[in-house]
Amino acid sequence: MSVKPAPAPVLFTGPFALATLATLSIPDAPAFPALVTAQGQVLDLRAAFDDERLTVRGLLDDWRTVLPRLRSLAVGSTDGSTEQGEPLAGFRVHAPVEPRQVFQSGANYRQHVIDLHVAHRAPGDDRPEEERRAEAAELMDRRAADDRPYMFIGLPSAITGPFDDVVLPAWAEKPDWELELAAVIGRPAHRLSPGEALEYVAGYTIANDLTDRATVFRRDMPQIGTDWLRSKNAPGFTPLGPWIVPAESIADPDDLQVTLKLNGDTMQDESTEDMLFNVARTVAYASQNAQLLPGDLVLTGSPAGNGMHWGRLLRDGDVMDGSITGLGAQRTRCVAEVEA
Repeated sequence: MSVKPAPAPVLFTGPFALATLATLSIPDAPAFPALVTAQGQVLDLRAAFDDERLTVRGLLDDWRTVLPRLRSLAVGSTDGSTEQGEPLAGFRVHAPVEPRQVFQSGANYRQHVIDLHVAHRAPGDDRPEEERRAEAAELMDRRAADDRPYMFIGLPSAITGPFDDVVLPAWAEKPDWELELAAVIGRPAHRLSPGEALEYVAGYTIANDLTDRATVFRRDMPQIGTDWLRSKNAPGFTPLGPWIVPAESIADPDDLQVTLKLNGDTMQDESTEDMLFNVARTVAYASQNAQLLPGDLVLTGSPAGNGMHWGRLLRDGDVMDGSITGLGAQRTRCVAEVEA
């Protein structure tokens, strides 16, 4: 896969963001943690923290101490009191963090769930579409009232960079897009309440949680249900980034526009207001069941407008442009796997 340089402009909210970069002019150059300013300047944080082995996850491990230093570096790069850095155009952009754990939300946008409910018609279900939509809406009302998000585990090995090519496996019959807001954890967390959950979020980034719709359900074992391992975790099925924007720069994560374009045509364009369970409730629920660690990702679900809704799934040569308010944009090209 080729890692492409970030497009201009940077387009994130706040004075700076975190990134994982590599020098574009050096083949196989090692990746390093970077501070990217709103002006598109790059500061190598290995030098700033005097640690050649530093990673973004290492910064998140000590986020409360690191954050004030990052603020100072960002201010210094613009007022001339510290080194100004180098232009972003000279660097490759990798996924911003390598998480230990990935927590994924399913069926968390009201309209999206209704669309999926209609698209995934069970064998023998000949009811009119209106009836099945009404059934899905009633189900969503019950879920929101019960305060129980639907979550499952993803694999870090599925993550790829925000400008990498995405290889569509030969076995994937119905590969689909799902652009999502991802919360990045900044402190160990267990059994949080929704009221305190956002205090444990270091920042936010963009994830495209690709899914092969043909393998979501185990037809051979319908009593078991979904097969997320096969349908969601192929290598490169989670383009991530380009940036981690600090939570303090995002006024309201529950009021961001999530937009995905396929070959220039808008397919998803919805506010995070449509989430059944907002960011705080989703993070809190994940922490009730598992220990969250710094650098972990909590994906918050995808809005309406996936390929199943449009009757148009991903194929070789497709280009996806994904953006979320204040978090920048990613661009990935789909490439069909060449069978041996």
